[in-house]
Parts: sequence; C-alpha cells; structure tokens
Amino acid sequence: MQLLYEEEGELKVGAVLAQAPASFQVESPHGRRSKIKAASVLLSFERPAGAELLAAAHDFAAGLDAAFLWECSAGREFGFQDLARDYVGREPTPSEAAGVLVKLHSTPMYFYKRGKGRFQAAPAETLKLALAGLEKKKRLQESIAAWAARLVQFDCPPEIAALKDDLLYAPDRNKAETKAFEQACKESGLSPARLLERCGVLADAHDYHLGGFLHEFFPRGTQFPAHEVPPLPAGLPLAKVAAFSLDDIGTTEIDDAFSVERLGPGELRIGVHIAAPALGFGHGSPLGAIARERLSTAYMPGRKYTMLPDDVIERFSLDHGGERPALSLYLDVAEEDGTVRARHSRVEQVRIAANLRHVHYDVLNETLAAGTRAGLEFEDELRTLWRFALTLETRRGKPSAGAAQLDYSFFVEDGRVRIVQRKRGAPLDKLVAELMILANSTWGELLAERDVAGIYRVQSVGKVRLSVHPEAHEGLGVSSYAWMTSPLRRYVDLVNQWQLIAAIGGGRAPFARNSDALLGALRAFEVTYAGYDAHQRAMENYWSLRWLQQEQVAHIEATVLRENLVRFAGLPLTARVPSLPDTAPGTRVRLELREIDLFERTVAALYRETLGQEAAPEEEVTAGPSQKA
Repeated sequence: MQLLYEEEGELKVGAVLAQAPASFQVESPHGRRSKIKAASVLLSFERPAGAELLAAAHDFAAGLDAAFLWECSAGREFGFQDLARDYVGREPTPSEAAGVLVKLHSTPMYFYKRGKGRFQAAPAETLKLALAGLEKKKRLQESIAAWAARLVQFDCPPEIAALKDDLLYAPDRNKAETKAFEQACKESGLSPARLLERCGVLADAHDYHLGGFLHEFFPRGTQFPAHEVPPLPAGLPLAKVAAFSLDDIGTTEIDDAFSVERLGPGELRIGVHIAAPALGFGHGSPLGAIARERLSTAYMPGRKYTMLPDDVIERFSLDHGGERPALSLYLDVAEEDGTVRARHSRVEQVRIAANLRHVHYDVLNETLAAGTRAGLEFEDELRTLWRFALTLETRRGKPSAGAAQLDYSFFVEDGRVRIVQRKRGAPLDKLVAELMILANSTWGELLAERDVAGIYRVQSVGKVRLSVHPEAHEGLGVSSYAWMTSPLRRYVDLVNQWQLIAAIGGGRAPFARNSDALLGALRAFEVTYAGYDAHQRAMENYWSLRWLQQEQVAHIEATVLRENLVRFAGLPLTARVPSLPDTAPGTRVRLELREIDLFERTVAALYRETLGQEAAPEEEVTAGPSQKA
C-alpha cells in the first residue's frame, strides 16, 4: 500500500513499511524512511507507484481550470475526492483525485483549506480583489523587466531617474524601481553610480560624492529657514585696544583676533578676543535651534556649509572696520621671560583694526625665525605673539603640532584644483594654536572653578573624547580643555560660550552638568563632527585623484607606510600597491599610475623602483581648511 500525505505544507508520497493504530512507517521514492501520523494521510492507493502518481497528478492538475472548479464548488465546504468525482462524473482514479487535490492546494486564492483534505471556495468579492492584486503584481513584474532591459541598454526610464538619489544612497528594496535598477546593475556588471553615469543621469563623480553627503546630513536641503538677525548687544564697554585677526583668504567666519598692549617697561598685555554670537541669541531661540541642528560648519574643497546663516555670521564675525561684541582674555605678561602674571576675562566690544590673511603674511614664517623684517603692518605684534607662543609651548611640555605633520589646502576654481602643502609648526600657525590652547584651557578651568557645566575635550591613554567633566588633555599637557574659540563654526563652542558668559557675569547658566540637553548636544556633536570630517577627507581624496588626472601624472614618488600601503608625495592620498616588494616603512619608491576611478576614489599603481633614500615614516597627514585648536 502507498500513501499520499501532507507534511509541512507539501504533498508527498511513500510506500507503507509498517502500520500502527495512529501512524505509518513509510519509505519515500528516494529511499528515505520516516514516520507519519495517520491524521496526515489524504489518500491510500496500490497503483501506480508513488512517484508516477505525483507526476500524473501534476499533469492532470495542469489541465484543470481553477475558476471552473470554483464555480462548481458553489461556496460550499467539500472534500477533494467529492469534487474530483463530480468533475469526472464517476469514481476518480487515484491520479485524478490527487490531481484535483494538487490544483486545490496550489490555488489558495480560490480555495481555503478547512481541514484534512477539505476546502471551501473563497467569497466572490474576496476572490475578485485577490485576482486584481495578482494582475497588478503581474503588470509590475512586466514593468520591472522592461525597466531593467532599458537600463542595460543605458536608457534610463523617467520612473528610475526620478528616484536617482534614493537609488544611490538609500534604496528601498520594496519598490519596483529599486528591483529593476538592482537587476540591471547585476546584468550589466556596473555599480549603481556607474550605471546612472552611463545612462546620462549622473553628471559626474563629484556630484555623486557630494550628493551622498547632502543626502545624509541635509535631507531637507541646505537652505536655512526664515530667521531674524539679532541686533548687536547694547551697553557693552568698549575695549581700549584695537585687535587684528589672522586667517586663510577664504575664511568668512572670523572667530578670533589678538591685541598687544604695552603697560610699561617690560610689561605687556596680550589679548585674545573671541566672537560672541552667544550675546545675540540664546539656547532656546530659533537661531539656537538652527545651530543645534547643524552642529558644525562642514568643510570640503571648493565649498562649505556653515553652521549659522551668512547674515548672522556677518553680524558677529570679527570683521575689519567695526566694533564687535567679544569675549576677551587678557594676559599680563613679563616681556623678558613670558611669565603670565595675571589673567582677566571680559565681555566687551572690541574694535577690529585689520583682518590679516596668510596669503600675504606667510612670508613672516621665514623672517620671524631669521630675525629679519618684511615691513608688514602688525609685524611687531606678530613677532611678540610668536615669542610668547614659544614660551607657552615650552611650559606645556607638548608641541602644539607634530613637526612632521603636514597640512594641505585645496583651492578649486572652474573645475581645476590647486593643492598647497604646508608643514605644521610654522611660526604663524604656532602662535595662533598656542593662544587658542591657552584660551580654551583657561576658560575651561574658569568653568570648573565656578562649578558651571561645560563640554571638555579629554585625552587619556591616547584616546580623545568629549566629556562634561573637566579632565586632563594629556596630548596638550593641560589640566582641562574646553573648546571655546570657534563659536561661529562649532556648536560645542557656542554652548560653552553661553556657559562662560553666565560664569563671568554671575548669572544662571542655561545648562546643568547632567541635563539631557547638554548630554544630547555632546553626543550629537560627536557623531555629526566625525561624519563631517570623514566626508571632508573623502572629498580631499577625490580632488587629489582629480589633480593626478589634471596634471597627467604618469609616475610619482611615494613613501611606504606599512606592508603595501604607501602615501603619495605632495598629496594627502594613500593607496595599496599589491606589486610592492617587502619594503621597510619610510622607504621612498617610484610608482607608475594606471587606472583612476573617481567613483570608487581609487588609483591603481605599479611598483617601479626603490629610490634608495630612506626617511622616518611620516606621521598622520591632515588636510585643510581644518578646524582651529
């Protein structure tokens, strides 16, 4: 005897080897033995063999019309053998009965299962909806196939083009357009970006990389909401000094300026003046909400997205020719040895006498160290600040920047890129860095002394993190370090400025140390700032590759970092060179450049020769315009 039974929703057959009151021991056509419950048996038969019966049943079922069977069943509950008997007009053969069962089993839209071998026809309205859905799904599958076929021919359907950004950066795999697009990528062997480029939908690799950044960080667009520009605060005392700033040529958010005043023989007063947007709007204001949402200015070669609207920046930036609100740190310094004898913090107005630019003043990097003169305005003041910076660095016992570290500035105009390399630790860079470190550590200590909450940068065991507790920054050699000097560009600095103003004036600070708002801002800033930094580096990588193409570089020198990883000379660009022989870190080699892929931001390079001259491995390279200390 043989049995037709259901197991895990599937119809199976087996020859009976042994029988018990409630079960059977059967052997499948493939020789597998198993125990089945008697309640699972739908049909018993002697002939034909099990495998032949299943084959015949499927052939018989293929000729059955589910709609006709549905009409014959008239909505009643029935057994499959009864329906088979009515259909053939006689007692059905095992193959015919099994064929009807296979058809009922495979058409759940038409027939509902109601128990062992029993079914009921679906209600007419329900069936109508199900068939409409099936037809819709069929048409959708046809659309997917048609879209994919056009894409493979590099003809992008408008339905696909309309979803370009979603398909590139956040594909919804439940959408038919995504299914068609991914099918076309698989058939063509192209990445999503490459396929859209071939279709003429994606302009170039730069648009692709920039679009990824904007999709992640500015999904609602880069425009600022409507806002009012706050008036400058009234009644602030006017500082006696005239300050000057020192920045790159493209800097529009001038956060910091300096002043040098002679108090008497051998006595100087050095001023560090920081823009004070916190005096114009508060934590709970609409502008405060804008800053909280953006968290930082995002930089990349050729463009930037500011934390604050341009008109607000213009109102509070320390621009030449006006009097601007500022938080000032004054240091009474002995000119002979640079000893700081007194420190004063003030909220005031400061007259900005000049905005100096590195492009005009970097000549002083040579003359300051050589003791010669360039004849520039504020040259004496800059020389005084540089000498003071050297004293500060010595007393901290830590350099403000690694001597071997390199900075790169990117200048993009009309699609061409210029990359300028500068070694860190130049006199002008050092004086700015040291004065920023001094201001950030001094004001961080002031917050701690007055038990006012702040956000600190902490470094211990080589790891840098943000904290609401004043802890040491081992890398800088200071007991506490709170970002305070870039309130136009970083939300953490703006938060700390709100707190600092309260601490200086004796008012109530807007944030408590363990407030959800402060801790939330800290966590959000860390994530966003890291994301901005990662994208800045990615775009610098892209423009470095563009420079190689632009200059038609065929061979280039590089320094081995480790194993087959090298850093190209004159660029913040690293690459893997599989053909590189076993070479010690620091070795200079010559490479031949092959294919450059701007979409993947990669370059294929072949090892050609070892140049023989070895140098100490370079430290980490960073690129600009980076954030100030």
